[in-house]
Amino acid sequence: MDYDNKLVLAPMVRVGTLPLRLLAADYGADITYGEEIIDHKFVKCERRVNEHIGSTDFIEKGTDNVVFRTCNEERNRVVFQIGTSDAVRALTAAQLVCKDVAAVDINMGCPRSFSISGGMGAALLTKPELIHDILTTLKRNLDTPVTCKIRLLKSSQDTVELARRIEKTGVSALAVHGRRVADRPRDPAKWSEIADVVAALSIPVIANGDVFEYDDFRCVKDATGASSVMVARGALWNASIFSPKGKVSWEDVKRDYIRKSILWDNDIKSTKHTLKEMIMHYSSLELPEGKAVIKSESLADLAQLYGEEKYYKFVHGKKVTGQWE
Repeated sequence: MDYDNKLVLAPMVRVGTLPLRLLAADYGADITYGEEIIDHKFVKCERRVNEHIGSTDFIEKGTDNVVFRTCNEERNRVVFQIGTSDAVRALTAAQLVCKDVAAVDINMGCPRSFSISGGMGAALLTKPELIHDILTTLKRNLDTPVTCKIRLLKSSQDTVELARRIEKTGVSALAVHGRRVADRPRDPAKWSEIADVVAALSIPVIANGDVFEYDDFRCVKDATGASSVMVARGALWNASIFSPKGKVSWEDVKRDYIRKSILWDNDIKSTKHTLKEMIMHYSSLELPEGKAVIKSESLADLAQLYGEEKYYKFVHGKKVTGQWE
């Protein structure tokens, strides 16, 4: 994995599934993170090649529940992010998937109560010894690149100190979200504190926070000196943010997303959640479109809603006859 001058799709819970990752890559994303997967859940999965749609699936044993879906097309850019509080469990999870992804990342920045109460995500920021244990265990046992994503600590000095300790574990890169745990998304990202981390390290740093237009990638890079720049909400609202040609209409992006969800048989709940997030940014769930998405019970319903019935039938006809190109 090369982390120099890359445009990166951030990990986003319930959103960063295969269709959005492939859509972002189509528009220009170089590296695409999957949504955080909790190690407890992933170690109960088995790997299956899904010849029906051409994907590699990790299925919860004894169920048809797809916990993580990927494909060969994204093999060299997809990053599998693990939520963990235990080095051995993290390694077990990583060993299941490491041959199918470009890198493995440990989530050390999620501020959600679920993560923190389980000792995961941002809870790790106050446990440097555990961080060291997890990262060195992965580095010793995997050939796949290992990275992690953190938030800012209470002071810039504390963040730099932690980042230096992380660098010593041998990770390939460090992503830094320019907000503290208590900060809300509306609070401005502190690019200057990311710059402090960049100045202190020799490994690539990926800067994350307040990227909403293509030009913001350059602004963040110039302000922080980071090797690469990561975007979350800006890409969720319009994945064409990665295109140097400028954004295309969110209506077009929305339809592209639906087509990819149909093609890769994405979970309906995940698809609806992503669509609702897009709609809430540009419009309202109280309007007819939003209400119709909420009522939809299947990808077929969404195909009908957005005028993609022909594409839906085309895809499902190909699946039945096995005529994949």
